Amino acid sequence: MRAIRIHETGGPEKLRADDVPVPLPLAGEVRVRVEAAGLNFIDTYQRSGLYPVALPFTLGAEVGGVVSAVGAGVTEFAIGDRVATAKAVGGYAAEAVAPAAHVVKIPDGVATRTAAALMLQGLTAHYLATDTFPLKAGDTALIHAAAGGVGLLLVQLAKRAGARVIATVGTDEKVALARGAGADEVVVYTREDFTVAARAFTGGRGVDVVYDAVGKDTFAGSAESLRPRGMLISFGNASGAVPPVAPLLLMQKGSLYLTRPTLAHYTQTTAELRARADDLFEAVLTGRLRVRIGATYPLSAAADAHRALESRGTTGKVLLVP
Repeated sequence: MRAIRIHETGGPEKLRADDVPVPLPLAGEVRVRVEAAGLNFIDTYQRSGLYPVALPFTLGAEVGGVVSAVGAGVTEFAIGDRVATAKAVGGYAAEAVAPAAHVVKIPDGVATRTAAALMLQGLTAHYLATDTFPLKAGDTALIHAAAGGVGLLLVQLAKRAGARVIATVGTDEKVALARGAGADEVVVYTREDFTVAARAFTGGRGVDVVYDAVGKDTFAGSAESLRPRGMLISFGNASGAVPPVAPLLLMQKGSLYLTRPTLAHYTQTTAELRARADDLFEAVLTGRLRVRIGATYPLSAAADAHRALESRGTTGKVLLVP
């Protein structure tokens, strides 16, 4: 089968189409015939070397598709089941394996591509809004990259909780997307000072929480946008990794809280994973959550998809289709 792999780290040009054997599921695993693979920034971090991996390496952890084989001991899935996961091994391929404990069934009424689009970015938005900083009515949140895959979902979940949202986007074209997701105010951060806007949005007090997936370029301004004892949630590095932070800075800026969460620690058990996925699927089925698939690329054009994502030229979710 064809798979997109890296043999050395670097730019998108390092992605290479290889012929590899169809993987065999081990005990406790399922094999999925991939119908859609989600493109995520973690893929670019692995490709560039920011997150080291053993080479050669087939990218892609987020997939949706149909079970094509089951390993020993797997009883809850059968060949033909529609499933999705954010823990696939080698998702940029026609077939991929995943631990059954990290796979969810896709309910009737939810498209496979929609489910694939939710498995990493949707679950991330869910834990950010419900657990890392459990939003409630009256809270104020600053959400960066609000027209991206996580951002559009996070804005909707924040509004579902009753929070007021000020969102940042990079271009005028993305303003309507953020407003359509429910943002109360939208700032084009490439020409406006989002810190000034966040202070104005809260009458000078500062927001309760900042959700920052951008990283290096926004970190300092995010800290300036918070109220005393507010929380800065740094969960991505789209502009590069945040430099080391002195703990004293948190005191100086108002006894702030700083956390750098990751999805794995919010889906540590199968029950927690499936409860989050079920909540997202129910929201989709009832129309309370809209999933925007901004672009699809053939798997053979994975390098072009990476370039588009890294240039911040994408909106919503980007999928690769074998």
